[in-house]
Amino acid sequence: MVRDAARHGALDVAWAERWVRLTAEVVTEHRAELIELDRQIGDGDHGENMDRGFTAVLARLDELAEPRAQVGDVLRLVATTLMSTVGGAAGPLYGTAYLRAAKVTGLPALDPAAVVAMIEAGLEGIVARGKAGPGEKTMVDAWTPAATAAQRAAGAGCTAQEVLAAAATAAELGAVATDPMVATKGRASYLGERSAGHRDPGAASSALVLRAAADAAVAV
Repeated sequence: MVRDAARHGALDVAWAERWVRLTAEVVTEHRAELIELDRQIGDGDHGENMDRGFTAVLARLDELAEPRAQVGDVLRLVATTLMSTVGGAAGPLYGTAYLRAAKVTGLPALDPAAVVAMIEAGLEGIVARGKAGPGEKTMVDAWTPAATAAQRAAGAGCTAQEVLAAAATAAELGAVATDPMVATKGRASYLGERSAGHRDPGAASSALVLRAAADAAVAV
């Protein structure tokens, strides 16, 4: 598996840690934007929660003396930290996504197939926790096209980095596609038709997280 991963362009533990650090950076950068998106159709705390959660993840990443051997070790650290530090819906949803992803990435490096498995597991975790499906104006609307694009790219023989890039672009388009949707899940569903015309903040943050994964891979 490791030899195959290297042949395709491996994503290793160092990449996973770069992903975490880059995610924390972009979440802080877009904190106010996520707060405003959530203020329009929710309770306005999504940006604050994400920023607090990934700041805590960074602190835990820095304080652990023992090196992580597998990609899944890093993702499990993210999952447990977000679950314990982020309130509202974001903590359990992202925590479950990272935890499911950690279970399929117990590897020193990821090849294209493992990247697909990681994104699919994250999506499955969000669906299981949130009980939402595509078209309901949630994080699922960013992760579903990301998983589809990753599958397609891997099937076409793309490298692991290219698979991640395809997933990130699809997630960004998926987030934009939530603008005209009417929310049927979560707090935004209370607004009914008035939720249309606003981007789902969870889909927006999901696009940031997956773009950070792709950008972190560029340095590999």
